[in-house]
Amino acid sequence: MAEAADFQGTRPSPALRRLRRIGALLTGGLLLAGLLQLPAAAPADATGQTTPQAASGVGSVSVSVDSLTPSAPTEGDTVTVTGTVTNKSKQTVTDARVGLRVGPLLNTRSGIDSLARNSDDVQSVVSPEIGGKYAEEFPRLTPGVSRPFSISVPVAKLDLGEDGVYPLAVSLAGQTPAQPWEQVLGVQQTFLPWQPGKTGTRTKTTFLWPLISTAHMTAETGSNEQQTPLFRDDDLAEEISPGGRLDRMVALGRDLDVTWVIDPDLLASVDAMTERYEVQGEGDTDTVGSHQAVAKRWLAEVQQAVADREVVALPFGDPDLASLAHTGTAVTGSLSHLKEATGVASDTVESILHVKPTTEFAWPVNGAVDPSIVKVATSAGADKVIARSDTFEESGDLSYTPSAPRPIGGGTTAVVADARLSTAFQGDMTKASTSTQAVQRFLAQSLTLGLQTGKQRSVVVAPQRTPSASQAQTMAEALTALQDRAWSESQDLTAAARTKPDPAATTKVPSASAYPSSLRRHELPRSAFEQIARTQDKLDRFKVILSDQSRVVTPFGRALNRGMSVSWRDRGTEAAVYRSGVEAYLDTLIDQVKLIDKSETKLSGRSATIPVTVQNNLVQGVEHLVLRLSSTNPTRLEIGGDAYEEQPIAVSGGHSQSVKFTTSANANGRATVVAQLYTQDGQKYGDPVTFDVKVTEITATVMLVIGGGVLLLVLAGFRMYTQRKRAAAREAEEQHDEAGEDVDGPPDPGASAARPEEPGAGARADTPEQPSDPAPDTAPESADPSGAGERVDR
Repeated sequence: MAEAADFQGTRPSPALRRLRRIGALLTGGLLLAGLLQLPAAAPADATGQTTPQAASGVGSVSVSVDSLTPSAPTEGDTVTVTGTVTNKSKQTVTDARVGLRVGPLLNTRSGIDSLARNSDDVQSVVSPEIGGKYAEEFPRLTPGVSRPFSISVPVAKLDLGEDGVYPLAVSLAGQTPAQPWEQVLGVQQTFLPWQPGKTGTRTKTTFLWPLISTAHMTAETGSNEQQTPLFRDDDLAEEISPGGRLDRMVALGRDLDVTWVIDPDLLASVDAMTERYEVQGEGDTDTVGSHQAVAKRWLAEVQQAVADREVVALPFGDPDLASLAHTGTAVTGSLSHLKEATGVASDTVESILHVKPTTEFAWPVNGAVDPSIVKVATSAGADKVIARSDTFEESGDLSYTPSAPRPIGGGTTAVVADARLSTAFQGDMTKASTSTQAVQRFLAQSLTLGLQTGKQRSVVVAPQRTPSASQAQTMAEALTALQDRAWSESQDLTAAARTKPDPAATTKVPSASAYPSSLRRHELPRSAFEQIARTQDKLDRFKVILSDQSRVVTPFGRALNRGMSVSWRDRGTEAAVYRSGVEAYLDTLIDQVKLIDKSETKLSGRSATIPVTVQNNLVQGVEHLVLRLSSTNPTRLEIGGDAYEEQPIAVSGGHSQSVKFTTSANANGRATVVAQLYTQDGQKYGDPVTFDVKVTEITATVMLVIGGGVLLLVLAGFRMYTQRKRAAAREAEEQHDEAGEDVDGPPDPGASAARPEEPGAGARADTPEQPSDPAPDTAPESADPSGAGERVDR
């Protein structure tokens, strides 16, 4: 960003011009002294023994500034600088002294950048050391040994002039055996912002405070009514535990005037941890999570921290807008996932934090934009895009930093964050010296930006998405110092976006060719979006048969959102494993509803029924399914009077159901039958089941033989019946005749004498005749009585 070398509309005062002349004279004197000292070093060179500067001379001592308080002093303050000096050479340094030096005013933001890049350059130190007692001496500095120092000096002794940023150098001067004269052997320069009085205009500063993590939850849930969530790992518990990264973000941000930028997926994941949850283990072994109390405590602290603060909700899972724009839009349905992720964001945040968030802002990676990214970002309803000034560069010779909002057409506003302020806290902030330098540089850039013009401007700071705990600590220190300064006041993001745009600022979105190649290399590949689309297609076909779609649609929909997250950048293999796991688990659920395999079926006769079984191993019931049984040879075997028959299916969870189909055989032989499930819209569901039906048809000859046999049996039974009936009639007639003889005929003395003694007669008289007794085949030939005790029938 172009800027003026001096403050716009200002002219150096006579006092400042005198100070500059004095500085120039001092610089010339030091250079001359250096030239006069060159011959003293010549003998060493003449012998051919060269001694590296870093080993025995300039730069041989490392100086670190671990703290500077106050960070931006005012009149009456005492500045205290603490740190360490370390002798990196192999020679002892004697008569060492640590002192402070104040350089000339830095009146440009680029000048601050230049000094930051060369903060340990000894050759850049031209200012005199503050004399008197404001130094710390070390008679000897042993090689490899570090010594702490602490120097305090009243602000009045620093001779600070007009408002602005001054270089503050902490230098170590001393002697070495190879160079036995006093010289600066090490230095560390930092920045001292100076604005003791009130200013007429104050910069309105918006600081984004991101609560974003990586994807932790899977699409899997327990096979029970409670749907126990399953986590990829237990890393989230570590982040929200006391001292963890997210715990520090909440604790530090609670006391700051910031705009919270939150990924709803993080809140949903922690909320799931408040109840029973499981964590994937090695193999198929999952462990039960045990951090419910930690999750509840963290959510409670977030609720308190965001109360009465602006909350910006990102789309669920923080989708990678740049990857969507550059590769995802080529895959049908990718943008629909962004709309779904945006649609559930507000409800998720509000239900957990009990605050109404705004979803008007889209935040591409590093604020890098081009026309396609803007188009994708606004497709889901956002009308404001958070960009950054290192990619949304000014096209003209603008000599100051303009306000953040830029109308870019179509009712869309680009909120351009300041790149220098936004990137001030990157890198390793675990070292006190690095953290202190970042704080001082941030304050220096903020003050210099505010002094550029006499007009009030709105500035947005958008730091890295997932700051470490040490980076968050440094950010909090810088922001705390800034909030107490007279040149800045806090403002939320929505107010910054509504600020009147600077008419001189560019409103042209950078072209696609200007998009940083370093960012493009880490985007999600097209294959990632193709896999997501394939999984979504399977989910769409699966959900239509479910009695309770939300049990599947919700966890899988959110898992697909996570699959296109920004957090997968630089983690391509891990991202591919995650997406494949989601698809594989969905395939497992789909296979829980299936047809049971059948072996060959035999049919004897022209018609029969064939049962087909549908098994549902899901927890919930399935419906809206149709089972079709088809004959591949309907001329031999018909099903339901045609080539196929369909029947609707509904199976309760954990049950099986058999469906019977009527078949008709037209010929002997083997016929192949195919069973296939369909959804009600005609889409195939699952794999078909194919089996053979062996038909054995009954011939006409066999039927005639069987019929003849049955007829003979009937005739034989009829003949037996008629014979019995005739015999019974004859016997009844004989009894009638015998009774008539006893009444009408003359008595027979012989017969009357013999009859009482015949046992046969007595037996016949005592035993009544049964109708079913067989009749004699022939009538008696003689009526004469037989011998005693005997009767003959012929």
